[in-house]
Amino acid sequence: MRVQEIPMEPTTERFGRRESADTRLISVVVPVVERADDLVALYRQFAGELDARHEEHEFVFVFDGGFEPPAELIALSQERESLRILRFARTFGETAALRLGIEKSRGDVIVTLPAYFQVKPEGLPPLLDALKDGVDMVVASRSPRIDSWLNRMQSGAFHAMLGGVTDRRFHDIACGVRAMTRGVATALPLYGDLHRFIPALALRGGYRVEEVSVPQHQNDARTRIYGPGVYLRRLLDVAAFFFLAKFTEKPLRFFGLVGSLSFAAGALAGAVLLVERLNGQGIANRPLLLLAVLLVALGVQLMGLGLVGEIIVHLRAPHRRAYRIREQV
Repeated sequence: MRVQEIPMEPTTERFGRRESADTRLISVVVPVVERADDLVALYRQFAGELDARHEEHEFVFVFDGGFEPPAELIALSQERESLRILRFARTFGETAALRLGIEKSRGDVIVTLPAYFQVKPEGLPPLLDALKDGVDMVVASRSPRIDSWLNRMQSGAFHAMLGGVTDRRFHDIACGVRAMTRGVATALPLYGDLHRFIPALALRGGYRVEEVSVPQHQNDARTRIYGPGVYLRRLLDVAAFFFLAKFTEKPLRFFGLVGSLSFAAGALAGAVLLVERLNGQGIANRPLLLLAVLLVALGVQLMGLGLVGEIIVHLRAPHRRAYRIREQV
């Protein structure tokens, strides 16, 4: 993965110095991947909210392949050391952009923002305030929703599918506005398209995750209709997250269950055919015989795959910690 960092000219603004030990640095990571609004306006409005609170902050814009940084944004980055621009050599996706932005950021608090207006800028301070109360991650929940009924229906269907996977019910897990401590951001196992499940991943890791209602931006109210391939990929992402959340530590329970059902169905069909053959009926040309053999073979293969998975988990267990200590007294 090759990354180009837009060079900055020397500036008189000082960055990274803390006036006291209590001062925190807030890093705002903005992945520019699928679509983007006026990035300069986005920066000015959200940075203005942080300036009004006297919060020390930096902005890290990560441009995916195919997106060119606006000239005005580059000019601002040359004037302000707290604004940095990174660009991928080719398309890597939003998860990779978030990972790079987190790695290159220097803040104690990480805020993720989409490259378009999802919430109003005045919704950012409540997230930061909630983070001070011992919460590890705060997720913005757009409320009240002002977008179309189709958008809300798609969101409801997505959350309904996740309801049986996550330990708690989220109202707006797909919102890209989040605030988290640096420890949470660096500990998240981000790869593929798991950026949509960041709150659920943090919750699964034992972190405290809260939702805070923030006003939705009017630019986010337009109806969003995607192609069939996008919906299919979202469905596969949910299935992948379901497997990771439920069976990462116990793969045999998943493969063993499915394999046992397949083996039992094949064995039952084979027993029926055996009884018919003992009664003098021919079974050589019966499609059920082929189906029974296939089901038995599939069941044995799935159970064997589950056992291999258990061996891999067992060998990795001494080097992997699947828990997190919150407090030691």
